[in-house]
Amino acid sequence: MAYQRRISFLIGLDSAIVLFSIYIGYFILHPYMNIYSPSTLLISSLTLLVSHHLFAAIYRLYHKAWEYASVRELIAIVKAVTFSIALTAIVQLVAFHDVYFRVLMITWMLHVLSIGGSRFTWRFYRDNYLLKPKVNRKRTMIVGAGSGGSIVVRQLLSKDSEFEPVLFVDDDLKKLRLQIHGITVLGTTRNIPYLVEEHGIEHIIIAIPSLNRQQIKNIYNQCAKTEAKVQIMPLIEDVITGRLSVSQLRDVAVEDLLGREPIELDIEAIAETVTGKTVLVTGAGGSIGSEICRQISVFQPKKLVLVGHGENSIYQIDMEMRKRYKGLIDIIPVIADVQDRERMFDVLAEHQPDVVYHAAAHKHVPLMEYNPKEAVKNNIFGTKNTAEASANARVKRFVLVSTDKAVNPTNVMGATKRVAEMVIQQLDREFPNTTFTAVRFGNVLGSRGSVIPLFKKQLVEGGPLTVTHEDMTRYFMTIPEASRLVIQSSVLARGGEIFVLDMGEPVKIVDLARNLIKLSGYTEEEIGIHFTGLRPGEKMYEELLNENEVHPEQIFPKIHIGKAGVVEGEVLWKFVSCLPQKGNNELRDNLIEIANTKENLKAVMEEAVI
Repeated sequence: MAYQRRISFLIGLDSAIVLFSIYIGYFILHPYMNIYSPSTLLISSLTLLVSHHLFAAIYRLYHKAWEYASVRELIAIVKAVTFSIALTAIVQLVAFHDVYFRVLMITWMLHVLSIGGSRFTWRFYRDNYLLKPKVNRKRTMIVGAGSGGSIVVRQLLSKDSEFEPVLFVDDDLKKLRLQIHGITVLGTTRNIPYLVEEHGIEHIIIAIPSLNRQQIKNIYNQCAKTEAKVQIMPLIEDVITGRLSVSQLRDVAVEDLLGREPIELDIEAIAETVTGKTVLVTGAGGSIGSEICRQISVFQPKKLVLVGHGENSIYQIDMEMRKRYKGLIDIIPVIADVQDRERMFDVLAEHQPDVVYHAAAHKHVPLMEYNPKEAVKNNIFGTKNTAEASANARVKRFVLVSTDKAVNPTNVMGATKRVAEMVIQQLDREFPNTTFTAVRFGNVLGSRGSVIPLFKKQLVEGGPLTVTHEDMTRYFMTIPEASRLVIQSSVLARGGEIFVLDMGEPVKIVDLARNLIKLSGYTEEEIGIHFTGLRPGEKMYEELLNENEVHPEQIFPKIHIGKAGVVEGEVLWKFVSCLPQKGNNELRDNLIEIANTKENLKAVMEEAVI
């Protein structure tokens, strides 16, 4: 029905209902009480009619989509009717010096029942007769009988859904056998395999947005015993930040199964450091850099400077930030190479940031084994250029994004990041007006060049998934977790620290591969896993938190301060300045030796300079 015709129809229908209600109320009482004169009835009717349309307009009763009517719409009807009856009572009191309560109460009751009934009758008729249900709907189990599960079931009960809700499971025993929207809670999460088989379930939806990752992992382990496809509501952190709505379902991802709690930030301290300030991020188009920009923007800095070498990646994060924070944050995209010392000094001098997050780096381990000079130029000299430019611009805080591969490195990439940490620590001593610090964390799931995108590409190609060794393990964290740690560390920094995250238990790469195969709807036999052997520079295990590397006490939940050898500035600068003159093999050997030296570092570095 067209909009104007629909409005006219509802106004005419409501007018008939209003007049019907007051006249029926009058005639119900008239045989027993001769209380209304014709003039009283006429004035009361006209007042009720006008007031009803007035309050119907105020509460927008003629603009609601009644095919989706719910309790909220019913409350709007009750308010409009109640206020129109109240206004009629006031008119009666003024005009006739009396209020006819019994007639008005009967009128109110008939009014609410008729108006509400007309709207909900249309929804009932539409849902049950006009809309044809989809055939072959998938029988669906809902995990979680709370508010999230209620939202999901309401959506699935519509005829245009491809899923048919059959039952709930919930670990709250008080909800057992209760019904929500006509769907019964039949068991707990431990009963998932049995209930799937018993009721022919084809689809499982995990509908608890407040779940932590360990709880998701436990529930998924039960779901994995079945052949049903599993989907999940967004995590509560994604709902709070506005990325996703509660009703948006997605497939369970490998990141959900890490079983780690997200880092809780010191919101007030971060806001004090960032809100209303100028923040500059290098490598802003990369996985970590772009996520730092997203997380920082929540705290409303005055200006956000996006520095990167690749124009496409900077363009993408620039467009994303402008769309989300248009008019709230001054977004400045800057194309610059951290290896270009003069350019970095110009950028920092122009924008005068309060905080710098240095995420620009070469991070690919095997690739840097073949290109050690490029690793040195970008990871060491790029860091030195940006850090010294920051000190020259009197930046208050500088944070270097480092890596767990800087711990006892066996490869060029890790060794260059360790030397970059030394550079930062030395500059912190030389420039007291700027607080320099570094942050180490493990592998980031989903980042460019990480194992998950590679596995997904291999899945699309039909397999097999390639794993270097059956026993290889890595510490993993998600991109948002890594970015939060970097941001939190900028607040905790007092100068010269290397922060290290307690990343929980290491994960076997082969287990990640098997989980991804299962989540994608395949079996290991269909896709296959091929072991290729260690690549140049790779370690079987990463080290983060052994007693030789960190101080045991945590300065913030899940954050330690690492132990790291320091050397006098003059020797360090001589060593750094001589690196470009070395050949690839000598460069690789010197870097790895220096990065692994715990004692007599000065002597070893002096020897490398000669």
